[in-house]
Amino acid sequence: MATTRRIFLRYITSGIMALATGTGLMKFATGETAEKVVSKLVSDNSTFPWTVKKVAEYYRDPPPVEGVRYAMAIDTQACIGCRRCMYACIKENNTGRKSGIQYIRLLEMEESSFDLLNSDPYYTEAPQEDKWYLPAHCNQCEKPSCVQACPVTATWQEDDGIVVVDYNKCIGCRFCMVNCPYGARKFNWVKNEVPEDEINPDVPIRPIGVVEKCTFCIHRTRKGLKPRCEVVCPVGARKFGDIHDPDSEISNMLRTRRVTVLKEDMGNEPQVYYVG
Repeated sequence: MATTRRIFLRYITSGIMALATGTGLMKFATGETAEKVVSKLVSDNSTFPWTVKKVAEYYRDPPPVEGVRYAMAIDTQACIGCRRCMYACIKENNTGRKSGIQYIRLLEMEESSFDLLNSDPYYTEAPQEDKWYLPAHCNQCEKPSCVQACPVTATWQEDDGIVVVDYNKCIGCRFCMVNCPYGARKFNWVKNEVPEDEINPDVPIRPIGVVEKCTFCIHRTRKGLKPRCEVVCPVGARKFGDIHDPDSEISNMLRTRRVTVLKEDMGNEPQVYYVG
């Protein structure tokens, strides 16, 4: 069974209208004009496979732990830009080896500068004496603009602060990607190919045509484990934990160190903190 072009356009148009009246990160026309814009994206004889799914029915995220609020602190003075966190994340989360998707990006910047636009994510050697490194990924925002953008509520924030995606509901419109000020969401253009002997059975392999992102290793952290990126960091630059617990390691770090967040002026209230 397939959803017709008319129904699909109605969903997409509602998403454009939501964006136009939401966070202000996107400015679209509404009503008839919006439908005309969207109609250019879909051919007259196209259908959308609304009921063709995707992620195995047995997979379910562990439920949120009551009373906790997760966050991460990253020590930029300690980070050496080795990319071990990035490579471990790819393996842990069954990311397609040929997809080009990386939940974590390492940005190299000149010493004593903070220039995201001119940072280098393609550096070949690290660490360099005159450089510093900033790991960037989903900020699990307190006010996630990506969630507001989704026209089919395929993404939402759960009680522990983690923003999740229902891959069986995502229609691949990518409005959430446009509305994320951090570029943290990734679209699956190709089939996720993972070597059979490297598949993590705790993480679903996402299909073509959906958006995915970091989830703070939800399959680990909700069982009391640390996210894989923190586990593999050779210099202890990452600290993950419950900011509602005043005695947690991350709470102590945020109290005693100089703290900043990315793009604070956007109002998303990111829950990934950078300490120096």
